[in-house]
Amino acid sequence: MQLDHATIVTADLATARRFFVEVAALEEGARPPLSIDGYWLYADGRAVIHLVDATVPAHVGRTAPRIDHIAFRLTSAAEWQALLQRLRATGTRYQLADVPPMGPQEAQMQLFVALAPGVVVEFVTARQHAQHA
Repeated sequence: MQLDHATIVTADLATARRFFVEVAALEEGARPPLSIDGYWLYADGRAVIHLVDATVPAHVGRTAPRIDHIAFRLTSAAEWQALLQRLRATGTRYQLADVPPMGPQEAQMQLFVALAPGVVVEFVTARQHAQHA
């Protein structure tokens, strides 16, 4: 089993789209003609982020905006450095967190961006890839 996609419901589609395209380096792509505005953003040919307009009234039991966080794994130092460059170029604030090794899992570095109230995006990599962060 693998994660198919994350849906983020937000009243600020433009800001969320800009972040995922300019910082996370996803690509805007095809989206079915749905009744609610939004975007589908792609990585490696798959729609991994669905952005949905929160200006429509929430359904009973579903609040908007909503999501805790989504995480993207970066597998090389070059990817990590490119992310940092995009964050700095766009003036995006972020926080770093060090995750110590646990059993067979190597030490990790996490980077968190508060995209909107209640919506956090995490990028994670092996600590060795983030040595110059």
